Amino acid sequence: MNDWPEGWSDNNGGPRYGSGSAGAQPESARVMRQVRRGPAAPPHSPGVPQQPSYVNGQGYGDYTNAQQTGYDSGYSTGHVYGAPGGPGEPGGPGGAYPQGARPAPDWRRRIKWTAITVTAVLLVTTVSTYFWADGKLRREVDLSKVIDRPGTGEGTNYLIVGSDSREGLSAADKKELHTGSAEGKRTDSMMILHVGSNGDTLISLPRDSDVEIPTYVGSESGKTYKGTGRHVKLNAAYAEDGPELLVRTVEYNTGLHIDHYVEIGFAGFANIVDAVGGVEITIDKAFKDKYSGADFQAGKQTLNGEEALAFVRTRHAFAASDLERTKNQQKFLAALAHQVATPSTVLNPFKLYPTMGAGLDSLIVDKDMGLYDLGSMFFAMKGVNGGDGVSMNMPISGSSNGNLVWDKTKVKKLVEELNNDEKVTVTSD
Repeated sequence: MNDWPEGWSDNNGGPRYGSGSAGAQPESARVMRQVRRGPAAPPHSPGVPQQPSYVNGQGYGDYTNAQQTGYDSGYSTGHVYGAPGGPGEPGGPGGAYPQGARPAPDWRRRIKWTAITVTAVLLVTTVSTYFWADGKLRREVDLSKVIDRPGTGEGTNYLIVGSDSREGLSAADKKELHTGSAEGKRTDSMMILHVGSNGDTLISLPRDSDVEIPTYVGSESGKTYKGTGRHVKLNAAYAEDGPELLVRTVEYNTGLHIDHYVEIGFAGFANIVDAVGGVEITIDKAFKDKYSGADFQAGKQTLNGEEALAFVRTRHAFAASDLERTKNQQKFLAALAHQVATPSTVLNPFKLYPTMGAGLDSLIVDKDMGLYDLGSMFFAMKGVNGGDGVSMNMPISGSSNGNLVWDKTKVKKLVEELNNDEKVTVTSD
């Protein structure tokens, strides 16, 4: 049996050790030529480096040359070319993955696309919410019908009205909320909110304020009604010809230009309070009133919609009557604004959207009112009641025939400061 590689014979094998050999060294001391495993690879085939020449029976060049050239025959590691896993080769360190293998995740790329996706979702949600909310505003008051208006000053003035409208209330609701069943609408509360660069001011206008009804144009008839010097309680102006006459009367008796009008009824107010899960408030002194249904103990407590409505409507239980009620209204609005603006409401869509829906469904505003204006009003009110502005009643000098008479000197000074957007120095006392 021929134990030499192909192409060799006993005659050209050189000196041999053992049978018939004159060589003094055993075969193991002689460097053997590489023996291929498997099908022979064609010269310079992909993945197989060109083999160095066989030099003088000493193997593939000298060891020093291998070190200098960086060539590794693979015999030191037992590596066979074509098998995966070698350094710099497919599947090995520094090499490419075989076809079909999954590469390592590109976290930078994933983070980038996640950020883009989240931003897009937030943008779409914000835009959709804006148009949804804007479509719910009831722009029913036309301030262009108000005649002989005073000039505009610095800042923005809102007339905020809480009406006793029973719209949307069933007979059971009216009984539960102690609203009665009176026809038409009257105003239970009225406030002027001035939003300016030198501090915001919230001024309560008592419903029993003595005012003069000026010449006006009917909001429905278009007919002009001449002023006769007739004096009434302020809430009577609203009952006579609605929001437009109320704005006309406030402007005529103060000289302050009203930029926007906002009104909410009984049902809307109660629904907002219930939507935020109730409003926590501290009541200084216990009181009870059969007309509003109020029955409160002193101390900190959480009021639901029904209780909140009774709290802001009560006046018969107080010696100061309407003046004390306006203080309670401002106090409660501060607590309500704080509750609405908490993260538990703003960041919770299951509370935010019902709250927005309850408020927007029941708000009546002027035709020029936008969501930006409404948001500005809300945050200004929250700031004022939180101590960042001035909160006061319209200055009163006395009473006449049961009506509260405004202090004309103080009112003139107050309006001057508001028109010039100056820090308010006038007080209610």
